[in-house]
Amino acid sequence: MLSNIKRTPGEKLFDAVNLLLVLGISVLILYPLLFVLFASMSDPRQMFDNPLLLWPKGFTLQSYSAIFENRDIWVGYRNTILYTCVGTSINVIMTILGAYPLSRRRFFGKHAFTFLFTFTMFFSGGLIPGYLVNQSLGIVNTIWALVLPGAISAFNLIIMRTYFQTQIPHELEESAYADGCGDLRLLYKIVLPLSTPIIAVMILFYGVGHWNSYFDALIYISDREKYPLQLILREILIQNSLKEMLTVAVDDQYGDRMIAREGIKYAIVVVSSLPLLVFYPMLSKFFEKGIMVGAIKG
Repeated sequence: MLSNIKRTPGEKLFDAVNLLLVLGISVLILYPLLFVLFASMSDPRQMFDNPLLLWPKGFTLQSYSAIFENRDIWVGYRNTILYTCVGTSINVIMTILGAYPLSRRRFFGKHAFTFLFTFTMFFSGGLIPGYLVNQSLGIVNTIWALVLPGAISAFNLIIMRTYFQTQIPHELEESAYADGCGDLRLLYKIVLPLSTPIIAVMILFYGVGHWNSYFDALIYISDREKYPLQLILREILIQNSLKEMLTVAVDDQYGDRMIAREGIKYAIVVVSSLPLLVFYPMLSKFFEKGIMVGAIKG
């Protein structure tokens, strides 16, 4: 019946304008991503002649070859994968163990603990005190300096706590206690299986944060063999450290080296972003449900 309703010219015009706006915004968002991809596969010389790329100009994979011949890139990938996996595992476990007690009605003092966690979102000790604490613990220049100080995000803790409060029925908890179930067993057997969306969101938040992080490594890591990928890319993109990728040439070849450097920069952006682009769709179906339910207290 609804399909037979005749739409007015104003409604058709409104839909057309909305469609054009959506298409325009989509182009503005997607084109920079496509430009980087096309530029990474283009001949750098032709790229300068055609700054508006709609497809690769002079298709070549020399930039990618130069990147993967660099040992530092592979070392950075290995370190970043290790830091991301270990750090995300610690983050998710600690966040669950912190959020679950705060979500229970019978936990005495939960409001005071929630206030203390929230307080850290606005005030912190600062960089120098944090460094001195990590130094006194003996974790400077180790993986633990990158994963332990930020083991819990207060923002994510509050989101997960709210999810537990609103999505785990209290009747289910009381029934489990009546059957002799303890708190840890209740958490493991009942709460976690019902919390897949919010756990997936936490993995995504923490994982992306660890993958993109470079500042903590810049402060705490001095051994180059322990550098994460983002710190290696920072050297290449900002400090123009391309000694192992581009052979040293005489001065009259300086222009060729500068042109080759531009292609390598774009290829580096693609290489560093590719794992996230592959990983994100796997968790995206949980994202909307987990973040909306966890952020709104019903």
